[in-house]
Amino acid sequence: MCGAASRVEKINVNADVSRTAEATDLVAGEGAPPAAFGVRGVAVGLGLVWSFLFVLIGVAYQLQLYGDGSIFSYSVVVRSGWAYHFHNIADRLFVFAFSHLPAELYVGATGDARGGIALYGLLFFAAPLIGLALTFVADRSPGRLIFACACLSTACLCPLVFGFPTEMWVAHSIFWPALALAHYAGRGLAGTAAVFAALLALALTHEGAAIYACAIVVTVALRGWRDAMLWRGVGALAAALAAWAAVKLVLPPDPYYASIIPAAALNFIDIGNLLASTFFMLLFGALAAYAIVYLVLRLVTPAHAHAYAFAIVAFALTVYWLRFDHSLHTQNRYYVRTAIFFITPVLGALAALCALRAEGQLHVPAAFLARLAETTADRIHAFTHGAVARAGIGALLTLALVHAVETAKFVTMWNDYTAAVRTLATGTAADPALGDPRFVSAKRIDPDLGRLGWQTTTHFLSILVAPDFRPSRLVVDPSAGYFWLTCRLATANAQGDLAIPAASRDLIRAYACLHR
Repeated sequence: MCGAASRVEKINVNADVSRTAEATDLVAGEGAPPAAFGVRGVAVGLGLVWSFLFVLIGVAYQLQLYGDGSIFSYSVVVRSGWAYHFHNIADRLFVFAFSHLPAELYVGATGDARGGIALYGLLFFAAPLIGLALTFVADRSPGRLIFACACLSTACLCPLVFGFPTEMWVAHSIFWPALALAHYAGRGLAGTAAVFAALLALALTHEGAAIYACAIVVTVALRGWRDAMLWRGVGALAAALAAWAAVKLVLPPDPYYASIIPAAALNFIDIGNLLASTFFMLLFGALAAYAIVYLVLRLVTPAHAHAYAFAIVAFALTVYWLRFDHSLHTQNRYYVRTAIFFITPVLGALAALCALRAEGQLHVPAAFLARLAETTADRIHAFTHGAVARAGIGALLTLALVHAVETAKFVTMWNDYTAAVRTLATGTAADPALGDPRFVSAKRIDPDLGRLGWQTTTHFLSILVAPDFRPSRLVVDPSAGYFWLTCRLATANAQGDLAIPAASRDLIRAYACLHR
């Protein structure tokens, strides 16, 4: 795919971008070895399958309640998302407008609290699917290279954080259509407006996404300094970042939240998050084992080494999961967003590089940089053919297997954990030492299930999983060190006419007033 320009030149196709894409599709689909089509097809297929599964599994198992999702879902029901949290992270305005605000409006119009939570989950978990659909529409690269890489990125990275409501989930979903628009939106006013809107939406998902926006414009620079699309991108980026900066200046966070920002920022870029993740290291180990087995088997049966290597590694993983594994990928679903932050723009840059090389639009100014860019694109192209492509298919399937099993483990345990929280919330056990006779400690939950607990939001979860939102006890985690609500805000909420019963809101008020 990446080196299709050379073959297109051989058949003298000199036309516009759409005709070039058609010719490249023809060459990659009919003239290339089957593995070239196969590795792309596997990547696209896995990306689409995961995108649908995110929605189906996420909504069916109410994963929108996991972690910080408990307070987000609670804030949807009491229609206070902005007051509860997003006023402190106003530069993530797009996430609020995309997934929270529609759900809050629905609850306000219908009074259907459960439906509002489900709508919030549906919108949030559908972000990758919507992003891929928009990328497919916007992408005019040869063979829709950007769309294929978007699918690859979705399949490889998104399952790492699936279930935790990190805004990087949405940032990743917007990055790919924004990249496609930056390169292929029409040159008129509408195209410019689309590029600006995409970059602005991207920047307003997460602070790290502002770097994504800059990275996208850098890829457009591969077209050459004189290309009009580059200067359009620079102008759109400048306007988007100006709006982003204005939001941060006009709507600063509260002092309480501002005090944790430096530590949170350092944690966000800490590669140690990945090394500390058992799940991430399992992925690395599985791929390393696959590579070793493949290289050995290639000496014996080169045509089928990838299939046999995958089968052997799959068997070894099965033995590991059934006999030795006691790990669970839970809280690290939040911390491994670091991988999404670092890897996504790299994949985007490589996709743009290969697309421009295929079009003959790669114009890097310095000669040595031009040679490096062309060599890189050609080497990536080599990975889509022959034995290397077959090896790549096996690696993708190995990755998918690990993602699938670890996701199934997480979802199963999450179901059991919410049942345990519900039992405590509707029971009679109490721990008055926590500050109120209506409180019960989350430490009463079995430690194995307790791995799914999120210290700062357990009390919200105990209300959301209770029948009719009416718990007899508020389940609180005594180890919590951050408290979302001030006494004043919780008191105001307790006195309103909202979908959550007043008695339940008073439990939240009592907890908040003990700590803030």
